[in-house]
Amino acid sequence: MSFSIIGTGMYVPPRIVTNDELSRFVDTSDEWIRQRVGVERRHVCTDETATDLACKAAVRALENSGCDPKELDIIIAATVSGDMACPSVSCMVQRRIGAECFAFDINAACAAFVFMLETAAGFFERGRARKALLVGAEQMSKIVNWEDRGTCVIFGDGAGAVVLEAGEGYIDSVLTTKGGDEVIKIPHFIGKSPFSTQKPQEPYICMEGQETFKYAVNAMCSDIRRLLEGNGLTLDDIALIVPHQANKRIIDLAAARLRIPADKFYVNIQDYGNTSSASIPIALDELNRSGRLKRGDLIILTAFGGGLSNASCIIKW
Repeated sequence: MSFSIIGTGMYVPPRIVTNDELSRFVDTSDEWIRQRVGVERRHVCTDETATDLACKAAVRALENSGCDPKELDIIIAATVSGDMACPSVSCMVQRRIGAECFAFDINAACAAFVFMLETAAGFFERGRARKALLVGAEQMSKIVNWEDRGTCVIFGDGAGAVVLEAGEGYIDSVLTTKGGDEVIKIPHFIGKSPFSTQKPQEPYICMEGQETFKYAVNAMCSDIRRLLEGNGLTLDDIALIVPHQANKRIIDLAAARLRIPADKFYVNIQDYGNTSSASIPIALDELNRSGRLKRGDLIILTAFGGGLSNASCIIKW
């Protein structure tokens, strides 16, 4: 027994920052950002936190599914930009929405949504869950250096959520980690221990753009091939591929290498930027509410990011 997705929800803060607005205080331009990343605008928090975003997305997913919070057996959340080290975002969501189940967070950066699905699958398989809530929520605007045009133009804030119910919709997955901080890292504040000899680092996203690009393209292509071959499927069997929204050029190059028509990939990075763990559930909610997903459709979700980690799966809608 695995699960099926029975509801989706998303929330982004109302404040929109366009490329033109960014160019007023960062050495960049609308043309430069569109050509290199594909972002046109992003949503950023003003008075809202990652927990606020998570709760609003969760409530919308629950409403979409018709599930009462007290029916939930588990809540899993993912973030790299939570409000506090403790309590976790999932714990705060549990209290605010009125759920009574246990809850915990995972940290797998941009690949976290697929890691959450895989984690949830274990609880369903063991009969420990009948309904679950998964939430990816990110306030990336607080962990980017707004003076670094190589990163600040890429990211945005937002949250996405799904409600799962016991079923047969989770088909297969591929998860990979190649630990290291030389490509992507987000340093913590090191504290004020009088015994420490560590040198402080700015607590902002540090990313080697070209290495990230190569890793992402290779990971996406490898994962999709493995999933198709391992399940005896061809691209004709797949209704849609929903990739992590990191960079439009990454998606375009992966499509070209795999010889997949570009319209097989769902892309919304132009509206939200890279929202890390929230990007795939945000995309699923847009697809679900627009009617583009039909029951029985096979969909590939594919993600990559800090860790380095990448994860992809096939689900039946």
